[in-house]
Amino acid sequence: QLATAIINLMEDNKLEFSTITLEFPVPEIAVVTLNRPKKLNSMNWTMFMEIKSVFQHLAVMREPRVVVIKGNGKSFSSGLDFMDANENVFGRVQAQSDDIGRRAILYHQILQDLQDSMSAPENCRIPVIAAIHGYCIGAGIDLSAACDIRLATKDAKFTIKEVDIGLAADIGTLQRFSKVVGNDAWARELALTARYFDAPEALENGYLSSVHDTQEDLYDAAMKMAQTIAAKSPVAIVGYKNALVYSRDHTVADGLHHVRTLNTALLQCEDNVTAAMALLSKSVPKFAKL
Repeated sequence: QLATAIINLMEDNKLEFSTITLEFPVPEIAVVTLNRPKKLNSMNWTMFMEIKSVFQHLAVMREPRVVVIKGNGKSFSSGLDFMDANENVFGRVQAQSDDIGRRAILYHQILQDLQDSMSAPENCRIPVIAAIHGYCIGAGIDLSAACDIRLATKDAKFTIKEVDIGLAADIGTLQRFSKVVGNDAWARELALTARYFDAPEALENGYLSSVHDTQEDLYDAAMKMAQTIAAKSPVAIVGYKNALVYSRDHTVADGLHHVRTLNTALLQCEDNVTAAMALLSKSVPKFAKL
């Protein structure tokens, strides 16, 4: 019964959400859309939890090989929904206890939940492409920094906003942004000043892979990239992401040992033969789902 339940979960692509949508233009490509357009896709507690849930689900599905995440409406995300946070975070903690120590423990768990949500794209075993337009503020940076690849429209605006509301960013930006861009001084400047930076500057400093004229051009580029990735061996795709994420946070020697261990299994995969035969015959390889 347990095995049947797990297999059913891996095949289920009809999940329902209230703040995001999940679509499959083709079985190999998932499209996650932040869907609070009237609020510029600001993130309330429900959205945080649904982001975590959708990526956990995609991580065990057999057919998807790549995810595109985008925002509905005028922006990718305007960051944290402060009205909701006052009710579901600060108000919730205040109502539980008057003791500082007990409040601290509650805040610790809440922050863990929020961090897990923003880490979900990184923890998903398949690559995630962020297609960013309009505003990408605060939690929007947290989310996009955890994606594997970022594209944007030329009019996209970014800011690491938390210092302007009297706190240090605590759900991913400070841990990932400088590693993504490889420019520690620029990352510190943005974090400490909260100034806006545009897509050309983000591209120049390595946060973006490409910049596009319109939202339609952006989505087309993201889908074309997704199609290219989805045509590859899903086993190789999972192996690449696993090795890249691991190597970012470890020494070169540790990374080499990790991928060596990983490939003792992956080198025996049937996809190696399938890919080699396709190269020799100049045909398009067809790979089985995971």
